[in-house]
Amino acid sequence: MNAERLLKVSLGFSGGQVLTVRVGADALSAMHSALGGSERWFELALEDGLVQVDLTQVAYVRVDSDEPRVGFGA
Repeated sequence: MNAERLLKVSLGFSGGQVLTVRVGADALSAMHSALGGSERWFELALEDGLVQVDLTQVAYVRVDSDEPRVGFGA
């Protein structure tokens, strides 16, 4: 995963918890595919390890854009 560009992703769970991680595009795509399936648990490969995600509890997946920002405005 060293050469792969990493994305900053926030996983929101029912109950309000948010897990922010850095993952590769392939790992994110695999998790998106798994969200529509029948499996409950998904092993997500992170920048620095692995995390088991309970897919039945995922409320949203937010991927930050890579657009550079200057200043304090929106």
